Amino acid sequence: MTMRASWLFPVLVILAAAVPVAFMTNYHLFQLTMVVVYGIAILGLALLTGFNGQISLGHGAFYAIGAYTTAILMSTWNVPYWATLPVSAAVCALVGFLIGLPALRLGGLYLALTTFALAVAIPQILKYKGIDDWTGGVQGLVIDKPDAPFGLDLSADAWLYLFTLGVAVILYVIGWNIVRGRVGRAMMAIRDHAMAAETMGINLAMVKTRTFALSAMYTGLAGSLGAIAVQFVAPDSFGVFVSIFLFVGLVVGGVSSIGGTLLGAAFVEFVPNLADQVSKAAPGAVYGVILIAIMFLMPAGAGGFLGGLWRKVVRTR
Repeated sequence: MTMRASWLFPVLVILAAAVPVAFMTNYHLFQLTMVVVYGIAILGLALLTGFNGQISLGHGAFYAIGAYTTAILMSTWNVPYWATLPVSAAVCALVGFLIGLPALRLGGLYLALTTFALAVAIPQILKYKGIDDWTGGVQGLVIDKPDAPFGLDLSADAWLYLFTLGVAVILYVIGWNIVRGRVGRAMMAIRDHAMAAETMGINLAMVKTRTFALSAMYTGLAGSLGAIAVQFVAPDSFGVFVSIFLFVGLVVGGVSSIGGTLLGAAFVEFVPNLADQVSKAAPGAVYGVILIAIMFLMPAGAGGFLGGLWRKVVRTR
């Protein structure tokens, strides 16, 4: 009975997530799609930072690489949107693995600055004239939003939301199993005490580089889905603030909370708009006040806060 209940809850959550398709407007479905996209990207960052202890301030670079991979394949070679995802995953995983190799010699703030430098460099590389036939240069690339297949009576936004939700379910299940399995325990052992983990026989180099590759793959896939949803990519759309917002979403949701990544994604998507509505003159100040208040009230993040409440309810029962 307990096993059935453990499977029933996620199924009900997935079904509830699909309900908005029936009554929400296309714009609101687009917003929900972006929440799921940011959730996948933040989950990739959580695997690296929250569970492996490697601080990254440059995951916006992997988001950009994934977005451009999909945009180039769709606009230049007319590759179907769904077929670009495996290619984007492979490209971003390879780049993440290569970035992870020099990161083995770095840690803490030094690694954070190195990844931040990557986030600063990527927009300039995308503007390079030698590759602007592919990237579109400063002007970027425009792609079409896919229609619903099989003649389904769904708008393009509704179908893309369901498609993105399906991809997210797969990625979240994989991430959950990784964290709860042997690899996840090795990742957390390195995070908590690298020297002790190495003494126990854990291969630090292998785990760190593979985690970096996995993290980059998740964030790159999010970039691909985000590009399809927005229908446009340009270098200036992937500045350093993308990396900062992803890191903010990670902290708000809880650095080591898988479910909290969606709460952090909702913060990234909705709070800037809310701050702009509260004050047109100083939306940044309102945003800062909200962020400080959340960190003060929930120092472990929204995921940690809700997890603590749930444990209290269980103990009470």
